[in-house]
Amino acid sequence: MKLIVNGEQVKTETDTLEQLLHTFELEDAEKGVAVAVNDAVVTKDKWPDYQLDEQDRVEIIRATQGG
Repeated sequence: MKLIVNGEQVKTETDTLEQLLHTFELEDAEKGVAVAVNDAVVTKDKWPDYQLDEQDRVEIIRATQGG
């Protein structure tokens, strides 16, 4: 399946949001990660069951600290 993740086209075999996040090693992130699919925020409790479709636009935002 082809997705657009943070503006980049990605080819993946995953079909759920949690599986996609696993490929980016973010599935266990408790805080500091926000995800939107096609401009709609998906809460963490929905990640395991959220089905992705061909050409979905996924934005993954990870909070960082700095000064």
